Amino acid sequence: MSNEIELKSISELSGMKFFIPDYQRGYRWTKQQVKDLLDDIDEFMNKKQGGFYCIQPLVVKKNILKEEEYCIELKELKPGDEVDLIKATEKILNKYSRWEVIDGQQRLTTIYILLSYMESYYKYEIEYETRVDSKEFLSKIEGSKKKDNIDYYHISEANEQITNWFNEKSDDSKKLFLNTLLKEVKFIWYESVNEDPIKVFTRLNIGKIALTNAELIKALFLNKSNFRNDGYQKIRLQQQEVSSEWDNIEYTLQNDEFWLFLNEANYDKSTRIDFIFDLIWEKNLLELSDYKEDIGTDEYRTFRYFYIWFRRETNIDISICWREVKTLFQTFQEWFNDLELYHNIGFLVEHKTKISSILDEWKQSDRTKDNFLAEFIYPEIKNQLTQCSDLDKQYEVNGSPKTKCRPILLLHNIQTIINQNKSLTENEKYKLPVFYKFPFHLFKKEKWDVEHIDSNVENSLENEKEQKEWLTASLIAITDDELKKDIKSFISDYSEKENNSKNNFEELYSRIIEESTTKLKDEEKDKLWNFTLLDASTNRSYGNSIFPVKRRVIIGKDQGKTITVNDKLEIEEKDGAIAFIPPSTKNVFMKYHNVSPNNLREWNREDAKAYINNIETVLEKFLTTKNDLNAQ
Repeated sequence: MSNEIELKSISELSGMKFFIPDYQRGYRWTKQQVKDLLDDIDEFMNKKQGGFYCIQPLVVKKNILKEEEYCIELKELKPGDEVDLIKATEKILNKYSRWEVIDGQQRLTTIYILLSYMESYYKYEIEYETRVDSKEFLSKIEGSKKKDNIDYYHISEANEQITNWFNEKSDDSKKLFLNTLLKEVKFIWYESVNEDPIKVFTRLNIGKIALTNAELIKALFLNKSNFRNDGYQKIRLQQQEVSSEWDNIEYTLQNDEFWLFLNEANYDKSTRIDFIFDLIWEKNLLELSDYKEDIGTDEYRTFRYFYIWFRRETNIDISICWREVKTLFQTFQEWFNDLELYHNIGFLVEHKTKISSILDEWKQSDRTKDNFLAEFIYPEIKNQLTQCSDLDKQYEVNGSPKTKCRPILLLHNIQTIINQNKSLTENEKYKLPVFYKFPFHLFKKEKWDVEHIDSNVENSLENEKEQKEWLTASLIAITDDELKKDIKSFISDYSEKENNSKNNFEELYSRIIEESTTKLKDEEKDKLWNFTLLDASTNRSYGNSIFPVKRRVIIGKDQGKTITVNDKLEIEEKDGAIAFIPPSTKNVFMKYHNVSPNNLREWNREDAKAYINNIETVLEKFLTTKNDLNAQ
């Protein structure tokens, strides 16, 4: 049997027997928590907007006492009016059953204290496995005994809070409150069937994992009473089919590569299929009318949306509702498995375009995939880049150019990957069955920075090793034979020149810089052509280092190695942390875009021009004018 779920008003709990097992702690609500509940119900009552006030789930398990006598009384029931028969059956059930409370004890006890204070006829019983006297104390709360044990203390405190709160209310207000409490305040009643109650309690309480909307909705889907009366075997097969498909959807959504191309990384629910149910509610895909007041605005509104659909429909056909779930899931799979849809939709989601908006456009029946991209996706991406247009002017505005350039840098990486994949898949020799994806899951789970390629703050190069390394990298591009000779001599005789090494290095540094006519000026460094995307850990690992050091760290991180240069300027490698290095970032530090001979000691203007030209070419269809990215 599947778990069963419904909404029960407080009056419907009348006559029931609740049992608090020994694995639970005692009553511990504070005065403030009691006051918050009273205030919430009072606010609901005064708004008079219809619907009902929903209390979080009461998770119970039915225990039948004196089962033989219970069965005898059920058999003795005589057929008659259907309503009377249901009431008679419930009366017998309440007489012989005891409901083990797995979750919701605090709320249930508070409501009991409230009903006792208001001397309501509609009451239920609560007994405790390890605190037998608490049942008697609850029925007659005596403040003089509040210090006898911790349970008495908190029960008395709650009763005092209720008394003080109602002291300020008129008799009419009290009557209205009681009527609201009994009829319009409802528990989400979740009956656990064939589950170990201790395991359920541990998950809900020790692990602090509340029942999600999806778990509550699943109980609706698998409840046999919600299937058409097609016979036991057919219903059982339908239940198994829904359960299997449900598990497959949840399993796929638990894959971060799939999930984080559609969602943010801060999702904290234990189940992810809630995402699909939330979309169905948000878009009202079940076409309910006049439901908004009834579902409320709290965290369980999605469940109540489905609950209302199941209750309103006559001759209910679960396949209608389940088809909406599968259609959404299959749509997301189609996006995920398509080169252009995956990358472009992933970019839009990263920049806060709602999935519901994308779905609206996708569902237009007259659109092909190409039309969908051309008429909606590309224009939407173009809108995201408007904040980065005319970059010369943007740097005159207070604010961070790094932040404004972030969308362009991400899109450049994404479109570079799309272009690479297209080139491979169009060539039969290299055709791939599965395309390489930009890993949105890594991009979202790690902290990513927009960083300078050439350090924004000039490195002083006072460290001996860095001076030697910078000079060695400079040798590659030096054409002056005499300068080359002086550099080599300085490197080999560094220790002998210890007393005046700083002056000698500064002299060599000046001569080398004079030969370089393309080094970026300080005012040119805060532009797109000097920015790249990098994860924060890699960025922190090299800090404000010179270009050759940054390049070495990037290569090491990409290979999962730590690459260092010893005092003899020999390369040393050892195992190290690996990181995802975006393709455009690798291309930058490999100087991929500048095919002319160039040196590795610096990121210069020729490199920057080649880089900005590549960005402009790759993102051409998203830019307003050819000069949008002019960084000069």
